[in-house]
Amino acid sequence: MLYWLLYELHAGWGPLNVFRYITFRAALAILTALVIGIAFGPVLIRTLRNRQIGQSIREEGPESHKAKAGTPTMGGLLILAAVVVPILLWGDLTEPWIWVVTGTTLAFAAIGFLDDLLKVRRGKNLGLHAWQKFGLQLLAGLAAATAIRLVAGHSPYAGELVAPFFKNAHIPLGFLYIPFVAVVLAGFSNAVNLTDGLDGLAIGSVLIAFGTYTVFTYIAGNARLAKYLLIPSVAGAGEVTVFCAAMVGASLAFLWFNCHPAQLFMGDVGSLSLGAAIACTAVIAKQELLLVVVGGLFVAEALSVILQVASFKTRGKRVFRMSPLHHHFELSGWAETQVVVRFWIVALVFALIGLATLKLR
Repeated sequence: MLYWLLYELHAGWGPLNVFRYITFRAALAILTALVIGIAFGPVLIRTLRNRQIGQSIREEGPESHKAKAGTPTMGGLLILAAVVVPILLWGDLTEPWIWVVTGTTLAFAAIGFLDDLLKVRRGKNLGLHAWQKFGLQLLAGLAAATAIRLVAGHSPYAGELVAPFFKNAHIPLGFLYIPFVAVVLAGFSNAVNLTDGLDGLAIGSVLIAFGTYTVFTYIAGNARLAKYLLIPSVAGAGEVTVFCAAMVGASLAFLWFNCHPAQLFMGDVGSLSLGAAIACTAVIAKQELLLVVVGGLFVAEALSVILQVASFKTRGKRVFRMSPLHHHFELSGWAETQVVVRFWIVALVFALIGLATLKLR
């Protein structure tokens, strides 16, 4: 809204022309999200405490986590507020991609909110049944995938996957594209949810992923840069840079309260929505397959759970001391802060490998 107002006035005062630049508005989005998050974090924490909306801890989890019981949860609401406001202020709301990625984020947030609400009411770490949660995620994913396909229209890369590391390697999916995207959105949403188990772990890794996709969306939306770097040019995708930047600012603000010892947990309303937002951003930028690299830490966490369950059901033996993977290292003797910082480093390495593909084509 402010973008429209201020840019329209540039004819009368030249310096306001700066608002036409995505990079400038992205910087404003980071700062706005950071200020909102830091300012309203304490208010949300007090409100959640007064309403006794606290985290329930898994009985089979590490013993050290029992002390975290009752810590205010559903902090994802702070992240969402800190993201939506900058988008409304600095985003070009005439661009459909902004609405697609924001709508997808809020749809998955609603599923997480319902799950969190059930956990709080029951006083246990039991919300929606797994099939209920995944079913709702698939429905939301199908709606988002359909919207993405419709907005893409007849663009050259609509309905195709672009293989990283290769020049002009496209994989046409046809009618399978929409269900594929739906599964990616639901799967990555769950991957971030599984990673959210230690103070600061998930949000720090999310911050790194969104920082990476800030670069990819900007390049995808700039036809000249996209042509030079041999990646798909997606009309309007550059505006999603403002969304990614807002996510970076909101993540920094949330990390302020979520670092060890955490004052606030994001809950499923945060983790499910953030995972879907990362995946949706990757799909819009036509970097769906690269999501496995950029989000390699989240993929590893999800795979650790799959391997653990499969091994226990087929052989009656565990692969890890405990899954997800971060608990395995915690039970191996690493301090919680060691696990978190080292996993951040791993997430950063994955992100750098993803960025390196810009020149390896």
